[in-house]
Amino acid sequence: MFAGGIDTSTFTVEWALAELLKHPHTLKKLQDELSSEVGSTRLVQESDVGNLPYLRAIVNETMRLHPVLPLLVPHTAKQQCQVNGYDIPSSTIAFVNVWAIGREPTVWENPLEFYPDRFLYSNIDLQAQHFELLPFGSGRRACPGLALGISNVYLMLANLVHVFDWAAVEELDLTEKFGIVCKLANPLVAKAVMRVHRKVIETET
Repeated sequence: MFAGGIDTSTFTVEWALAELLKHPHTLKKLQDELSSEVGSTRLVQESDVGNLPYLRAIVNETMRLHPVLPLLVPHTAKQQCQVNGYDIPSSTIAFVNVWAIGREPTVWENPLEFYPDRFLYSNIDLQAQHFELLPFGSGRRACPGLALGISNVYLMLANLVHVFDWAAVEELDLTEKFGIVCKLANPLVAKAVMRVHRKVIETET
């Protein structure tokens, strides 16, 4: 539970920050949205997320391109079945390669490009209803922490970008390190400079 509830959220936020630093125009667009909707006198709250479509698009795009659980959690067939003409014996362990699905050129245009705008006018979301984007799985065996996980990522990323200006300290390296989770091979090192008054943090923490 700790691994599922901590690593996944923090690595997703790290991937998102790394991509935003690599694409400063996207970072600026998100900061403009946050400044317009939230202002500079308070932190981002959960109630704000519905009015932050670009934030949601960035999280969608991050989870598409960099799913933290690239093969999801393994599932077992309880009985023999057939899927798309393939016979699946009972007790077969199945993995869903969401990393490959997110980079499939027949599904996504320019799949290797970090382009959050693709989600601004799309009905695809993270609610486990679309097979093109399944970072939390789908159906009865979808991640039980889906709502909490998405909310955590939204709030962490939004407040980090809203409160600070960011700059890479060293050359960005987005090499992936695969394991149970997929994370940056070299942890992100960045400099943060306060962009709101310190009292905003002191008042709300």
